[in-house]
Order: sequence, then C-alpha cells, then structure tokens
Amino acid sequence: MAAPSEFTPELNEQLRLQMLKFATLQLRDPHLAEDAVQEAMLGAFRYADSFNGHSAYKTWVFAILKHKIADQIRKRQRLTTVSELTSEADQQFEDALFNQNGRWHKEERPVRWSSPDDSLEDQRFWEIFEACLNGLPPRQARVFMMREFVGLESPEICAELTLTVSNLNVLLYRARLRLRECLENRWQQQGDCPC
Repeated sequence: MAAPSEFTPELNEQLRLQMLKFATLQLRDPHLAEDAVQEAMLGAFRYADSFNGHSAYKTWVFAILKHKIADQIRKRQRLTTVSELTSEADQQFEDALFNQNGRWHKEERPVRWSSPDDSLEDQRFWEIFEACLNGLPPRQARVFMMREFVGLESPEICAELTLTVSNLNVLLYRARLRLRECLENRWQQQGDCPC
C-alpha cells in the first residue's frame, strides 16, 4: 500500500516541516536535521510499497526518521558541560511543587486521569503535549525525546551527551515532572481534563 492518495503536496510539506522541527531538536544542527529528514522522506518514497496501513502514514514516516536520527546520534559524540544540568529555574520549579519534606503542595498534587487511552488518541491531547514539550528547557526536552521518541537506551544517551546515568535520570525526571504539570494545567484550562 502506498502513501494515502489524499496526501497532497501541501500536506507533504507540512509533514516535512514537522519532521524537521523534531530532527533539529534532537540533532542540534539544522544541516544534519535536514539530511535526516531528506533521508527519511526518500526512504518512505523508495519503500512506499512496504507501507501496510497498520499505522498512520505520518507515524510510519516518523518511525523512519527516528531511525535516521538514532543513526546520526550514534555516529557522533558531543561535549556537554555538567553545569547545564541544574539551573536555578529548575530548583524554583521544584520548590513550587514540593514542600520542604519533599511532599506535594496540596494544590499541586497530581490528579487522576479517568481514561488515558482515550486521551492518547485525542488530537487535542497531542497539540497540548507538543506545546508542553516546546516549553521544556531545551536540554530536558532533548533527553526526553532521545529516550521516549527516538528510543535510545540510557548508555547511548549518556555517551552522546557525556552524562552520567544519574544526571540523565535527573533530567528525565524533571522533564516528566514538567510535562505532567503542564498537561494537567492545560487540560484543566481547556476544560478537557480527562480527570
């Protein structure tokens, strides 16, 4: 099965721009990101016959892109300073959520979502998720995407960013904490909270 026939040049360009944004976040180099996107789109075109329709075409093309990004990341090493791991803003954010004993402030406690599976399928959820992801500090967003979207293992991420496993875990924890907080707040503002 080839790409959906309703996939117009305009939709193709929109998909390319989304892919480029994702690749640039991961690779931190617009030229490498463009190369990865071009390779992914060329691969999708070349192997269009292997698209079986079990997932959305966009999901299939993004899966190809994830592999191209992972290949790029594995090929190179970058130096990163440890001072970038912790910032005053991170500490202030955590202080706003937790008391001195490490317990949630009453008004900041996580709320129960009644049906996360339905929310995952909801387009509004993904729009809010993307906005929340864009609001993360760049370093947290990058490690979160490397782990959860690109699918790299901890040793690969640590080698790429010259991090210790502990530092990586702190960054992932903070990213997940910020995403949860943002998602809850934005769902509630929209009146769509699946609580």
